Amino acid sequence: MDLINAVINAIMGGLYALEDYVAYHVLTCLVPAFLLAGAITVFLSREAILRYLGSTSRKAVSFPLAAASSMGLAVCSCTVIPIAAGLYRRGSSIGPAFIILWTAPASSLLALVYTRAILGMDMALARIVAALSTAVVVGLVMTTAFRREEAERASRLAKSSSSGKSGGEGGERTTIIGLRGFVLIILLIATLLIPNYLGVGRPYFPDKVVLFLVPMAVTSIYAWRAFEGASIKEWLRETLWFVRLIFPLMLIGVFVVGIIKVLLPEEWVHAWLGGNALFPTFLATLIGAVTYFATLTEAPFVHALMTLGMGPAPALGLLLAGPGLSAPNMIAIARVFGAKKAVVYILTTVALATVTAYILGNIIWR
Repeated sequence: MDLINAVINAIMGGLYALEDYVAYHVLTCLVPAFLLAGAITVFLSREAILRYLGSTSRKAVSFPLAAASSMGLAVCSCTVIPIAAGLYRRGSSIGPAFIILWTAPASSLLALVYTRAILGMDMALARIVAALSTAVVVGLVMTTAFRREEAERASRLAKSSSSGKSGGEGGERTTIIGLRGFVLIILLIATLLIPNYLGVGRPYFPDKVVLFLVPMAVTSIYAWRAFEGASIKEWLRETLWFVRLIFPLMLIGVFVVGIIKVLLPEEWVHAWLGGNALFPTFLATLIGAVTYFATLTEAPFVHALMTLGMGPAPALGLLLAGPGLSAPNMIAIARVFGAKKAVVYILTTVALATVTAYILGNIIWR
């Protein structure tokens, strides 16, 4: 009987996690993120991406540019995937694409402000230093590990760009549609950010929906007036490609994480996460890596654990890996970028988050 109850509770935990995810994150987070990914693929100039984020661009430019631009995005580990995938599909090299995957959830300006308010200035500063310093290493590891594949891909992209698949139409597309596409991308970024920035702390979800619907309406009207039907259809077709590829796996991952949360005893977690030692830091990082945290939910969760005795170093490790990784995120990355890239990225970020949190934890909170 106890076993049956445990199974039922676990399944209900997965269903509750799905309910929460769909109700609070799909409309205001994933919908604009998928639309943004489709717009990046269709409208953003491939030549510009190849120049600043491509394989031939200087790492001293592309890596900081990817990390800095990520800080403006208030996104979770799942929402960022279509954005990074859109850039990669359009011509970005693997280093900047995976830097965005890592730093956008871990070090957005909103997350840092919220961390400072709940956990203090020292934890907020430690979080941004750790996220940005490890981002460079993530980019270097991914670039080095897949350098042959990237060289072949860069050659294909260069040939495609120089030949211009649409002939003379390519130049027309860059000069005329390029500016309009840029405006559309800015509007979509605003549609993604406004509900997540202005909606913070609001007690009612409908307020956040309104904050989404207003900029979404403006964006829709602009797109309808600025583009021909063929361009809009191409944009929506690319958007649906990302939805079909990523969204079902996200739902499966969220359901599994909901089950894990029910089965994982809180007493065990609290007993093993005290102090600043290396193993508790690794354990906290690992828990954060498999658990899904919606945007800004990691700071209250860490605060609750710290009041029960969680050490600062494990807390920092969870703050890094919690937003940046999750079971749904891992599944989707493997689906979008391939299993090998997913494995290298996951092992690299878990190791970096553990070591960085351990070092900073024992320097700042000795």
